[in-house]
Amino acid sequence: MQRTIEHAWNLRPTEAIALQKTLRQRVERSDRLPAIRHVAGVDVGFEDNGRTTRAAVAVLSFPDLTLVESALVRRPTSFPYVPGLLSFRELPAVLEALDTLKTLPDVVLCDGQGIAHPRRFGIACHLGVLLDLPAIGVAKSRLIGAHAEPPDEKGGWAPLLDKGETVGAALRTRVGVKPIYVSPGHRVSLATAIALTLACTTRYRLPETTRHAHRLASLEKDL
Repeated sequence: MQRTIEHAWNLRPTEAIALQKTLRQRVERSDRLPAIRHVAGVDVGFEDNGRTTRAAVAVLSFPDLTLVESALVRRPTSFPYVPGLLSFRELPAVLEALDTLKTLPDVVLCDGQGIAHPRRFGIACHLGVLLDLPAIGVAKSRLIGAHAEPPDEKGGWAPLLDKGETVGAALRTRVGVKPIYVSPGHRVSLATAIALTLACTTRYRLPETTRHAHRLASLEKDL
């Protein structure tokens, strides 16, 4: 996929943080979306005690959520594990996987954070800005912020607040299960991020985009 922005990846953590602070200025938090025909899920796993990054992308038709295409890429891990800088560890492999696709997605749901990040620049923001592609962070756990308990019904949600700012939503996708954490990545508002995540979710806690990508990235059969 064509890059809007290119940057070096062999950075020191201090340099990566500085780059996040620069690139976050390009994040668009309002809707700028095409007609959505294909949605993609992105997930990353590691092999060899972290020495190999395994990135998976699954493209599904929308709104029927039929798997259209998938890609899996392995490459040496080139960035250390540093909380808040996971995109520098994971995105080089993700970008390689996206480059192999024949079917380009209209929006990507990333297994990780969007603006619900200490510097408002999680992996969904980073990916979206580099490709100028609508992106949403859909995380299994909370990184920052606090929220009230969302209503115990599918679609119930509570604002995720950090330092007085709404940075995402704790979203209930099934009755009686823990919420997931949805936040805008790029070119998507919070309301649309919630709606699209729900539209990609069937009877499981996680959206089908994430489930398909996770199977490839983790080699697990079920979620």
